[in-house]
Amino acid sequence: MDKLDYQILAELRKNARQTASEISKSIHLSVSTVIERIRKMERSGLIEAYTVITSDSRLGNDITVLMEISMEHPRYNDEFIRSVNENPNIIACYYLTGEFDFLLKISCRSSLHLEQIHNTIKDCAGVRLTRTHYVLRTVKNVHSSSPEISEDGEPSAASDSKQPRPALQD
Repeated sequence: MDKLDYQILAELRKNARQTASEISKSIHLSVSTVIERIRKMERSGLIEAYTVITSDSRLGNDITVLMEISMEHPRYNDEFIRSVNENPNIIACYYLTGEFDFLLKISCRSSLHLEQIHNTIKDCAGVRLTRTHYVLRTVKNVHSSSPEISEDGEPSAASDSKQPRPALQD
């Protein structure tokens, strides 16, 4: 990864639908070079997917909650994960250290809908305890991390300089 790759990623984060031509104008590279670099980042797995970010409230899901889940034993984890993956209202699931084993982000229509989802989760084998937090307001919702870029286009010292930068393979 060099400063041009970081600039391309920054442009794609702003708008993943913009064309290679638009990106090339913005960062002063040829269209073919931009396309080649994007394809390298896709092949290397650095760019995993392009997606649509929707407004949950405009889709009728006015409630967002974070639910902590404590399992009785790790042997129940696989079945629990399958259940989580089958529920379209569970939009994120994190496996944790600490008192709770999982953290779920749930988007739903109403308190009644949340109760139904909660009951489904509680019915999963091995679920010992849940703790639910209503989200009052989303302050920040970024879908991928990015290093801070200095004026010369390289990751700045504020980024974790001890971590090696990913190499893109041809």
